Amino acid sequence: MTDSTDLLDIDSLLSTEELALRDRVRTFVDTEIKPHIARWYDTAYFPLEIVPQMAGLGLLGMHLEGYGCPGRSAVEYGLAALELEAGDSGLRTFVSVQGSLAMSAIHKHGSEEQKNEWLPRMAAGTAIGCFGLTEPTAGSDPGNMLTYARRDGDDWVINGSKRWIGLASVAQVAVIWTMTDDGVRGFVVPTDTPGFKATPIVQKLSMRASIQCDVELTDVRLPGSAVLPKAKGLRGPFECLNEARYGIIWGAMGAARDSYEAALGYARERLQFDKPLAGYQLTQEKLVNMALEINKGTLLALQIGRLKDAGRLQKHQISAGKLNNCREAIAICREARTILGGNGITLDYSPLRHANNLESVRTYEGTDEVHLLILGQHITGIPAFR
Repeated sequence: MTDSTDLLDIDSLLSTEELALRDRVRTFVDTEIKPHIARWYDTAYFPLEIVPQMAGLGLLGMHLEGYGCPGRSAVEYGLAALELEAGDSGLRTFVSVQGSLAMSAIHKHGSEEQKNEWLPRMAAGTAIGCFGLTEPTAGSDPGNMLTYARRDGDDWVINGSKRWIGLASVAQVAVIWTMTDDGVRGFVVPTDTPGFKATPIVQKLSMRASIQCDVELTDVRLPGSAVLPKAKGLRGPFECLNEARYGIIWGAMGAARDSYEAALGYARERLQFDKPLAGYQLTQEKLVNMALEINKGTLLALQIGRLKDAGRLQKHQISAGKLNNCREAIAICREARTILGGNGITLDYSPLRHANNLESVRTYEGTDEVHLLILGQHITGIPAFR
């Protein structure tokens, strides 16, 4: 956090190594993302050219061990996610899809052959992965997915469709989840396999510097070795989703912090009625409320990160962090925009871009409603999903 944001000396809770990594990622964001992000967002451009730099910083599969992966702590990964999302949610999402979803699926559930084939290349950024779970008619309820894999001799043949699949049109490998006669299974699918087609979704109002796709799978034939051997049932993809949800807990606070800082800087310089906006009580109330929620959200993320590193993190705690921090971050970004007045609707300033992005972040990896129900079940002991 920066001096203007850190009301509680949260930096004192971080180790020298954690602070150094955070500062390296912050410098990368300040020099390689922030100067260009308005243009990338405006033109709906995802900058593949910065992927090697991300790999060089150890951001791809950051929390995974072995197979060329960086093997950093959960807190270090969280700090990196926070700094990346201070640049843009779309760029943090790339790291999440690559590492927390596609790489995690192979790392957690794959065979040694699958791990050795894909993980070193993905960590190095020479191969990009995607994660195909959501479908046009199955978002929050993936148990009703229609994509189906049937056995044909020693092979598998997949038919179906997926939607909102990040990076699919630029990926070399896809982790695809399907129904089978034995329930939900995952498959490692090279994207050059005949019958695999990814089409970017255009005319988005959110996550414009990012890629999301419709994926069609038409008689995609795979060898038996393509199945993820350790993933059976919905627990397989859900374990990967929890990794992505964890990163969002931190990332949302990065978008909030950047919006707050933009509003604070503007309020100090913008004169109205012969004094800066920052000199008015109403503006100071807005800034204080934003800073308080950023501090609380960052402390929440840090506690969840410490629990994760200690091996004690529970599912409902991830939901608490994702629900709270996304909800508060989008409110902060919207409030920051009000301080900017009409200028705040332009891409000269970051808050409305962040707010638009957070509309997606708040929805993916579990809507507010899903996380409310997870927490409700934990509190009451009664599942209320149906």
